[in-house]
Amino acid sequence: MAAVVLVHGLYHRPEHFELVAERLRSAGVEVAVPELHKGSLSADTAAVQAAIDSLPEPPIVLGHSYGGSVITGLRGVGHLVYLAAFVPDAGESAAGLGGASPQLKEAINPEPDGSTSLHPDRAADTLYGDCPEPLAAWAVDLLRTQAPGCGRGIPERHSWKRTPSTYVVCAQDRAIDPVLQRKMASRCTDARQWQTGHSPFVGQPDLIVELLRELLAANTPRQ
Repeated sequence: MAAVVLVHGLYHRPEHFELVAERLRSAGVEVAVPELHKGSLSADTAAVQAAIDSLPEPPIVLGHSYGGSVITGLRGVGHLVYLAAFVPDAGESAAGLGGASPQLKEAINPEPDGSTSLHPDRAADTLYGDCPEPLAAWAVDLLRTQAPGCGRGIPERHSWKRTPSTYVVCAQDRAIDPVLQRKMASRCTDARQWQTGHSPFVGQPDLIVELLRELLAANTPRQ
């Protein structure tokens, strides 16, 4: 069975990919959406690697935003998809590549225990500004606090150097500068550009489903 692994970004949960996962599963695709928030980039990467290792064949793996740093460190992947995501090279981190936009930084609230959260109204505008209001409200309600330091994590491997990859630039993104995205896209095998904000898995999930089904069809051996 064809398989896809979806990797969320900072502050997000697997449930944010629910609209994409449901559509893929209804089309007969096996979908895994691992929970991150393990406390560090290396621990997050290990959680996703465990999901990949449980699958019978190398899956297509999509990483969103910080999730790009996570998928960069994986083994056994058939195709990488970077969705408005970071593509670190040796010694680089998401923060070092440019990190959050000024608008996203303004949405971040420090918490007493050292973690951070996002101001709901600012998060809605920055992350989901092009989404219908009910969907944006649903996505904001799912956001959770974030442990410090993950964005400064440096991947131990750089899978995009050996694995076919597709970068999706979100041209209306307010969280990660599209100019930075285009620079990172140059490291990938292929690049696309969508006229969306940072989170098309909320506002336009069918775009992601269509891309993944296209890649799955291309990666399926002919009988």
